[in-house]
Amino acid sequence: MGRTVRDESTASAYWAAVNTFCALENVHVIADAPVGCYNLVGVAVMDYTDAVPYLENLTPTSLTEREIASSGSSEIVQETIEKLKDSGKQLILISSAESEMIGGDHEGMLRMKYPDVRFFPSNSLGENEWLGRDRALTWLFDQFDDGRPAAVEAGTVSIIGPTYGCFNSPSDLAEIKRLITGAGGMVRHVYPFESRIEDVAALKNSAAVVVMYHEFGGQLAARLGRPVVHAPFGLDETRDFIMEIGRLAGTPEKAAAFLSEEKRTTLQPLWDLWRGPQSEWFPTIRFGVAAGRSYARGIERFLSGEMGMQCLFSHDSAEADNSLVREEIMQKQPQFLFGRMPDKIYLAEIDAKTRFFPAGFPGPIVRRALGTPFMGHSGAVWMIQEIVNALYDMLFNFLPITRRQKGDAPPPPAVSWTPEANAILEEIVRRAPFISQISFGRELKRKAESHAAKMGKDTVTPDILKQIS
Repeated sequence: MGRTVRDESTASAYWAAVNTFCALENVHVIADAPVGCYNLVGVAVMDYTDAVPYLENLTPTSLTEREIASSGSSEIVQETIEKLKDSGKQLILISSAESEMIGGDHEGMLRMKYPDVRFFPSNSLGENEWLGRDRALTWLFDQFDDGRPAAVEAGTVSIIGPTYGCFNSPSDLAEIKRLITGAGGMVRHVYPFESRIEDVAALKNSAAVVVMYHEFGGQLAARLGRPVVHAPFGLDETRDFIMEIGRLAGTPEKAAAFLSEEKRTTLQPLWDLWRGPQSEWFPTIRFGVAAGRSYARGIERFLSGEMGMQCLFSHDSAEADNSLVREEIMQKQPQFLFGRMPDKIYLAEIDAKTRFFPAGFPGPIVRRALGTPFMGHSGAVWMIQEIVNALYDMLFNFLPITRRQKGDAPPPPAVSWTPEANAILEEIVRRAPFISQISFGRELKRKAESHAAKMGKDTVTPDILKQIS
């Protein structure tokens, strides 16, 4: 019996095709889809995630009930192609779930009437966005490779990914470019961002290829036949990345010198935090991750494996059952949660005191600034800086504050505790952030005793604790 995954967080392969192809400068995508699909992907999603008001190179055929019910979409596809065939851009027709349900396969028609227009069956009903992006990038190479053997350009490095809809991609991409250049490599292409469609044929001429995400891009990298390096998280991976880029680019001495300089400059704030009193908190920090595979893997390795923090759970959001994620959040209540909008909702449902850090889509969040990376040395410093600042915020929130009273406040009533209630209090306090447990326990105890007094009780019982929690 199949497993039902609640709240699937990754979109369909139709979105993958739009996000991949529309990132290319000289491509125009025709979506064999209802106009609503255009509005959702081309306007709403881009606006609330990548801060792109709309995609200028995306046009829907505007399927209606008539085409879906009887005539099919061939006629309106041809009408749309006629309007766009003189645009000077490569036209790519993609299917949607709606056109796939009515069997909208236009390969034969395009070969006969519009041989320059390519058709990409998105398989919207069968694949999520990561599988879709992987297949879309490989399809581009199969369609537009020039067939020539590779002519490797010494010292060059090309980057596969990101596409639209990849969380935090501008900042992480800027950091990867910085590391490549520092190690002595020359960034030749960023594909599909910053590229034209013909650049896919030139990728095989690079001395090395960097795949930014573990979720997709690997198929195209394998097809190119060039040495592959993945974008790094944390200290160890970034050190190895710099040295490997130097080796592949033929600049090992420059890479070694750059790494030494990084330790004195970019990483200096990290050393300062590690030597300061803040580092005493690190082993007490409990965090969870629910994000794309690259982020889930990278954040866990850095914060847990290198910084010594406690990882309560780390989930690849493309594979995770969100019902189980929600249950873990409720049961473990991490001090910090790196996640998506669904996870923020789960925290709100239980009124958790967890500090939430956006670390993936879906969610209405814009990440276009270049100063918020998760990858590389800059990402390591940024993550630790944000965590330490959040710890200071937590301390502030638990500072005792004197509130002005009208008249003299009556002395607090003498209230005793049952052993069972004390045990429950200790368990609740144990789950609170370590640095605030004393203040948190004192405040919870005061609330319970005040509530018992209001009810005319002289003893705090488990029932009273349940009423205030």
